[in-house]
Amino acid sequence: MPSNAWIRFRYKLWAPHYDRVTRFPRERRRSIELLDLEAGERLVIVGCGTGADLPFVPPEVQVLAVDLSPDMLRQARAHARPGIEFREMDGMALDLPDGSFDAAILHMVLEVIPDPVRCLAEAARVLRPGGRLAVFDKFLPEGDRPGPLRRAALGLLDFVFTSTNRQMGEILARSRAPLEVEVDEPSVAAYRHLILRRV
Repeated sequence: MPSNAWIRFRYKLWAPHYDRVTRFPRERRRSIELLDLEAGERLVIVGCGTGADLPFVPPEVQVLAVDLSPDMLRQARAHARPGIEFREMDGMALDLPDGSFDAAILHMVLEVIPDPVRCLAEAARVLRPGGRLAVFDKFLPEGDRPGPLRRAALGLLDFVFTSTNRQMGEILARSRAPLEVEVDEPSVAAYRHLILRRV
């Protein structure tokens, strides 16, 4: 598993160029529409990166945007407005109370974070019962099992940036998070929109 130091270094290199290749504005907008945020709700964006989701969040929503990389957070602060707080935080160990948010966003996080199972469990933990989680990410089709050579190639690519080598169903099952899938909508290429509700 990559160390947090390596992850910070990797995103220090990627931060100046990140938005050129991973903006996905239409898809981010769609995911946030599906989340159906209401005025006064509290939203946590885990792995907020350069803050590309923030322009699509209604201004009446209170936002905590967290990321492990200070370089990414520095760029995210360009989207600052009243009601948005930025904090450096590990998505696999959120320093937040249980049940403290109405909604959460994991956009292109489960594909890159070293332990997506822990990350999903943490996102569920900080949601109140009935809270919603929006996931926009790329996944292998359920039941697809890459052979040894493909797994090795995908692993090498992951070390540098990211590849499609994870299955959402497996991550959800292994997390044992009290989440139910309400929306599973195909998006571009291997990407999917999911809305999960905390039961």
